[in-house]
Amino acid sequence: MRERLLAGLAAGAIGTVALDLTTYLDMLVRARGSSNLPATVAGTLAERAGVDLGGGDGSGEAAENRGTALGALFGYGVGIGVGAVYGMLRPAFPSVPAATTGIGIGLAAMAASDLPPTALGITDPRTWGASGWASDLVPHMIYGLVTALAFDAIARGRD
Repeated sequence: MRERLLAGLAAGAIGTVALDLTTYLDMLVRARGSSNLPATVAGTLAERAGVDLGGGDGSGEAAENRGTALGALFGYGVGIGVGAVYGMLRPAFPSVPAATTGIGIGLAAMAASDLPPTALGITDPRTWGASGWASDLVPHMIYGLVTALAFDAIARGRD
């Protein structure tokens, strides 16, 4: 059980790197800016929890920088966490191909990333349009596939 959890954590980290690479490649090719959504979610959650990201110095820049960092860390937490859950569940579905489980993993990570800002009223996926959905869906599908393949490779290496 511990081995599956560790393999899932590692696979989730590998998948998260793949998601980041895909996102940055998209930004490079389309010359688009990065999303401020993770930072906005982090700032909103911190505010609701009574945490001053500015550190009490009244600096909007400090709060903005901490929100950006916290948003990125939330993303890593989601990616690694979904990988860990997958590591625990994968043995229950040994005959399901990694490509199929990868779709499920990608959708789970996408939901874990998109539901909080939607619930907080920060974004509305109904307004995203095709380009917005593609910018979200493609990296998450790559995350899912890479996570599934990485987990299976790590698990095979332990057999």
